[in-house]
Amino acid sequence: MLVSYSAAMRARLSDIAQQAQVSEATVSRVLNDRPGVSPETRQAVLTALDVLGYERPARLRKRSAGLVGLVVPELDNPIFPAFAQIIESALAQSGYTPVLCTQTPGGVTEDEYVEMLLDRQVSGIVFVSGLHADTSADHDRYRKLIGRPLPIVLVNGFARDVGAPFVSCDDRVAGELAVSHLVALGHRRIGLITGPDRFIPVQRKLAGYRAAMTRLLGSTEAELDELVSLSLFGVEGGEAAAGRLIERGVTGLVCGSDLMALGAIRAARQRGLSVPGELSVVGYDDSPLIAFTDPPLTTVRQPVRAMAVAAVRALVDEINGHAAPHSEYVFRPELVVRGSTGTAPAARDLAASASPTGR
Repeated sequence: MLVSYSAAMRARLSDIAQQAQVSEATVSRVLNDRPGVSPETRQAVLTALDVLGYERPARLRKRSAGLVGLVVPELDNPIFPAFAQIIESALAQSGYTPVLCTQTPGGVTEDEYVEMLLDRQVSGIVFVSGLHADTSADHDRYRKLIGRPLPIVLVNGFARDVGAPFVSCDDRVAGELAVSHLVALGHRRIGLITGPDRFIPVQRKLAGYRAAMTRLLGSTEAELDELVSLSLFGVEGGEAAAGRLIERGVTGLVCGSDLMALGAIRAARQRGLSVPGELSVVGYDDSPLIAFTDPPLTTVRQPVRAMAVAAVRALVDEINGHAAPHSEYVFRPELVVRGSTGTAPAARDLAASASPTGR
């Protein structure tokens, strides 16, 4: 019996160590509540313990109020790790153990992750840019969770038929801010590239872009249809969409994400155009490290920290029986001007011709 027990214990330590990506010795120190382990590593081991379904030692159970699922669409776009990091930190500070579920193309789906989380008896789930943002998706999946009842909070994507707290960035204002900035620089032919229009954030950016172009430049619907190019989110999608609009003579581009903006810059350079000399580009998100691109990207910043903290507070209130208002909390974005936008070429030529020296 002793040999069998010892083998089982080693197997358990090995599983936990592999899940937490630490050594078995570190797992042993955490399980025995010994010093010499950083809070981050300790939390990783405890999360691995919970995810694998092992019971925590009694001395450690009081440290967690339970598991909370965090479902994000991907980690390739740096804005999603930024959301995940702050949400996980805020959950841990509230006594909850976050379980990160990341989707990949052809991998585990959102619904499959939810089933896994329900099997782990999570206390609640935060969805970031999930199927709730897709108008073509069936939102009954969320109503069923609420009916269990299971507290949920949904970030970036509002669905009126789901009675839960929503946290969103004001995408309509984001579109207006980007257009207003380019118009102030003398641009008149301003394009918009963004993702598929079945997504609520895309629809709102489109609405903000169209409203600003109509108000500031008097653009017609037919003109705007020629200046909008929808594609897949990401660098490649941005490059393809920007290429189409560059051929139509745009001097400024409003982009649905920072990655799409990087694709637009690539498309411009492939055609021998300088940024911002011949094409100005505005991104969206203000993802980590985006200030260090070449050129540094002008973008519309999502208030990620404020949104993430609000989402966690709403979820914790729901879990504790203090129902948060089942409405949308909308956060205002901020224009961050850097080096990828400049005066429109036509405006520079006009200013030069009006100069007494001709320069």
